[in-house]
Amino acid sequence: MKVYGILQSLGALGCGSLVTYLSLKLLDPPVEPGGESQGSQELVCQRQWCHNWDRREYQASNVSGHKAAEVGEPVALRHIVLVRHGEYSSTAGGSHLTDLGRLQAHRTGQRLLEMGIKWDHVVASTMTRAQETAMIILKQINFDPLKLKRCELLPEGTPCPADPPQNRKPSDVEVACRRDGPRIEAAFRRYFFRASPEQKHDSYLLIVGHANVIRYLVCRALQFPPDAWTRFSLNHGSITWLTVWPTGYVTIRCLGDAGYMPVEELTHRRPRRSVESV
Repeated sequence: MKVYGILQSLGALGCGSLVTYLSLKLLDPPVEPGGESQGSQELVCQRQWCHNWDRREYQASNVSGHKAAEVGEPVALRHIVLVRHGEYSSTAGGSHLTDLGRLQAHRTGQRLLEMGIKWDHVVASTMTRAQETAMIILKQINFDPLKLKRCELLPEGTPCPADPPQNRKPSDVEVACRRDGPRIEAAFRRYFFRASPEQKHDSYLLIVGHANVIRYLVCRALQFPPDAWTRFSLNHGSITWLTVWPTGYVTIRCLGDAGYMPVEELTHRRPRRSVESV
């Protein structure tokens, strides 16, 4: 089935406890969606790519006879495109996209349409700014809004302590990591994995989310140190494209691409203004 791998992953919550967070810091092995940690293989190998990072390394010896002839070797690629929400502001009435943020989302939607991709799934964070961005994009790419998946694992947060450290109190960082880290790690395990042998065609997943989460997911997918997530910045409405190959290899086609926007429309921080009264 074309989207077998995606559907299987979407149904898994992964680990959502402090144990998961602590094991991540120690670079313990990944957990297959829906399962517990297996073995002691390191997630990030010393100077070498860890091919079995998703615990889905299919070998010929695991499939034999009629089933092997019927299923065959994995051939499909899984393309995961991550979009940061548009610029937003916080008011007494809540956090919503600014006029510029809506324009950014519109331009991003146009860019995605120009790519000529037929999206298998579109997922968005449950936060308002991500939902508003997603709905604008869906109109541009002609995707049925009723098929939009709202994911409780994708809201913004602090995935893990950063190196170099953030300009925040260590105690505040620790609390934030304990609160957000397991959830964001679970998001990685839900969406990042290679296609199964049953998937015969490449699949495309669009995720609309937040800068911290996207940066962390990129580090995890490319097997960079997870604590390096603060070392690069993403503009509002930017596009990041990762591809998971049948071999377990992961490549990045673009990171924070926003070149389709005029320079005067580029932003990466929330406008510095006081909270308005309603």
